[in-house]
Amino acid sequence: MSCTWTITQKMRLKELNSGYIEEKEFNSTKERDEAFRAAEKNLRVKNLQQLKTYCCEAGTPALCEIEKILSEKLKEEGFLQVVTPTIISKEMLAKMTVDNKHPLFSQVFWLDENKCLRPMLAPNLYSVSKDLMRSVDKHIKLFEIGSCFRKESQGNTHLNEFTMLNLVEWGIPEEERNERLEELADLIMKAIGLDNYKLIKESSVVYGDTVDVMYKDIEVASGSMGPHFLDGAWGISSTWVGLGFGLERLIMLKNNGLNVKSYSKSISYINGIRLNL
Repeated sequence: MSCTWTITQKMRLKELNSGYIEEKEFNSTKERDEAFRAAEKNLRVKNLQQLKTYCCEAGTPALCEIEKILSEKLKEEGFLQVVTPTIISKEMLAKMTVDNKHPLFSQVFWLDENKCLRPMLAPNLYSVSKDLMRSVDKHIKLFEIGSCFRKESQGNTHLNEFTMLNLVEWGIPEEERNERLEELADLIMKAIGLDNYKLIKESSVVYGDTVDVMYKDIEVASGSMGPHFLDGAWGISSTWVGLGFGLERLIMLKNNGLNVKSYSKSISYINGIRLNL
């Protein structure tokens, strides 16, 4: 009787970054297990070679490299970088409509009744933008790269702790918003070296109508524009465009990987290389 890879075998091959795991059929469990042992051995040798090379070259994780590339590119475009707290208040989250009736509420990591780990960077960027617009010209361009936390569904493209790039440009002429959003999406994707992406209109539980950036049928970013129904809670009245990118997904796709966890903040991987060999 024919058989295929077991769930455990598939997981192990993905851990070792085997690339695409095709659904092979084997004539017997013995044939399958022999094929698995051979594939695992080859992948362990490959990972060990990569690990030795990385250590000898005193490598830098791709996550750090991509943060540097994107920061420099956005600053060249006149964006101001900010760094804001990881712990935010329940009140801040409620201004994003995420209250105890919201679908996202149960996915939030709550520290106590009034504080949580931020599930998105936008609340802080709203707050910083509001205060900046009181003192300087309303055409403000901001970005932040930082950790976000969400109780995500388990899978090869989801993380409970992930790194986001959020950028926002205020004061865009209303008739230029769509074009500017496309320009900014193109700026980021070209800086990373990912071509052939698509922009697709979607709906978000927080932002309503959005424009998602898709690469190989995987969402890597979501964009929106204003005036927006969220703006009023922050006392803001201005046009804007904004985008939020998931950096680990971008790195995974750039490296043709299967498992986003291998490129995340981890004690099991270094720069996509498995440590438990």
